[in-house]
Amino acid sequence: MVDNKLSEEEILAILRAADELIAQGGRSLLAKILKGSREKKVLQLGLDACPAYGYFKGVKLEEVMEKIDWMIDHDFLDIEYSGKLPMIVFTERGWHIERDKYADEFLHEWDDWLAEGKPAPDMTYLKDRNRNMIFLFLEKVRETQDKRYIPYLEAWKQVDYRKVRERINSVIRSLETEETSDYQAIQERESSLKEALKGDEPQDLYVKCWECGDRFLFSVGEQQFYRKMGFHDPKRCPECRMEREMDNFLDF
Repeated sequence: MVDNKLSEEEILAILRAADELIAQGGRSLLAKILKGSREKKVLQLGLDACPAYGYFKGVKLEEVMEKIDWMIDHDFLDIEYSGKLPMIVFTERGWHIERDKYADEFLHEWDDWLAEGKPAPDMTYLKDRNRNMIFLFLEKVRETQDKRYIPYLEAWKQVDYRKVRERINSVIRSLETEETSDYQAIQERESSLKEALKGDEPQDLYVKCWECGDRFLFSVGEQQFYRKMGFHDPKRCPECRMEREMDNFLDF
């Protein structure tokens, strides 16, 4: 087991790799991306193009799996089942972090294009992305106060949906008028991101039983087991669960 807290850089790398297969692959495939596996499936899916591919190249696959489990235990990632197949998904905390970094990736890409003097490409690559992440990206563009982005924004609004076009137009107006950025909002977002990256230690919970009303211990170990197995958290204490199972057995 991973005893020490993962670094912020490790957390970001695992989240970035997970973004390539959310709800489409499980822990093993995620570990292979991070390990830099040359396995046929990894290459066929183009997962070797992920920016976090091979991040843990010098680490044993078992240890990479333990790091992924740490991310699950500390509420950055979760497991959901598609039939009998366990799939990696973001938790609210994990997505809060990843969408910010993904928006930064888009902005850095635009900066590279500007440095190369590249005209606006086909902007349909931004269409049908997660709406909250796209709006965050647009806010980051607004905060730069850099008018050089306007041609890219103009090209983008020609291919996207109405609500996105409205937000793009708002950003264009802000850049044209050199509107002052809301620095308090920026600071609050950065503070929220730092808080999400802390990865607080999981704690035992005391859950109220739906049947008898008494509270029962739902330990960290049980929480981890339930999450990895894709089970819903228990709603009844062990005694009421046992009594319910006996009733069902007798009815059968």
